[in-house]
Amino acid sequence: MTDSVTPQPVADSDRIHTLDVLRGAAVLGILAVNAVAFALPMAAEMAPEQSPFPLIGASAVAKWVVETFFHQKFVTLFSMLFGVSIWLVGGNGQEPSRERVLRRRLMWLAAFGLIHGLAFWYGDILLLYAWAGVFVMLMRRMEARPLILIGVGATLALATLQAAVVWGAAGGFSPLQEEANASGVVAASIAAYRSGWPGALIENLKSWAFLQSASLMAYVFATIPLMMLGLGLFKTGFFHGRIPTWIYLSLIGAGGAVLTLLGVLEWLNLVQGRELGGWNEVVASYPLIITLAYASLLILLTTRGVGWLRRLLAPVGRMAFTNYLTQTLIMTTLFYMPWGPRLMGQVDYPGQWAVVIAVWALQLIWSPLWLARFRMGPLEWLWRSLSYGRRLPLRRQS
Repeated sequence: MTDSVTPQPVADSDRIHTLDVLRGAAVLGILAVNAVAFALPMAAEMAPEQSPFPLIGASAVAKWVVETFFHQKFVTLFSMLFGVSIWLVGGNGQEPSRERVLRRRLMWLAAFGLIHGLAFWYGDILLLYAWAGVFVMLMRRMEARPLILIGVGATLALATLQAAVVWGAAGGFSPLQEEANASGVVAASIAAYRSGWPGALIENLKSWAFLQSASLMAYVFATIPLMMLGLGLFKTGFFHGRIPTWIYLSLIGAGGAVLTLLGVLEWLNLVQGRELGGWNEVVASYPLIITLAYASLLILLTTRGVGWLRRLLAPVGRMAFTNYLTQTLIMTTLFYMPWGPRLMGQVDYPGQWAVVIAVWALQLIWSPLWLARFRMGPLEWLWRSLSYGRRLPLRRQS
């Protein structure tokens, strides 16, 4: 099979603006969750009771906001959108030139992910997406219906399994929590991060290795169904705003109900300190329902004439790769890189929110300013040039 057409990145006039809006919301929402993993070591993230900041007062409320409205919701959306990108870049597999571009794209994404995870921050998601993308690219010829059924079915089955594990472990301690209780590794890890580049690098590598073992066993196979679901929804016109309005409204209603229940349970647990026997974590195991509600609301607003939302979020989404990695650069500079103030373990949960909002403001401002002069973000340009095997134009013609 041969094709004579040289593949090109999508032109501005051909962009699907709802995808840009959703991608922008996703990359900003992810930072709200990741902030604690920049500001505190992994042991404190997974065993919050060992954090130097007790969950009382404003800290409890700040944590409640993250757990209720952000945790797992926006990374779920980001995963679905990456499944769409597999199709947009590689097509249906009938064009060898586009196939080569897609394979190089995933290969370079893995390379970026390794650099990001090993040298900067253990919570990298790029390598995971590269691994999952290899599997999803083999399924992109499937029709929308089986993609959606498999995606939803597998995601809910995994969520139910997770809920069962959480329910069975309610009131117990994870191995990481037990280690933190026994040896005080949280305080030691904070000290290592603040000691300079060698100590911070070692701590980061230890956390990265731990996550990679989990990624190979679980995260890849949890991400693949989400990517399949995203691709299936794209093929139905869901992301274009083309399906009946009542479906979007139904998804918003269902997600709103789950979000309300989750908010009440998390408030009782985090703010009021009540023991709920793991019920809050059981409900939190089903972020997909809330994510679909978020996506439906944003799609309706974007396609029904709310122009300011598109102007606000679409530029951030068009530069999602750059914005994701610059979030890491900013946060690691603040919290443990040797050239920064090394605030690891010094900023409480409300303070982390202040940092998040500041970074949001920066990216909402700088993204449209950059795109007014350039065709794409700087790291998008690098990634696409490597994927297409040639230097792409970056500056806009005057």
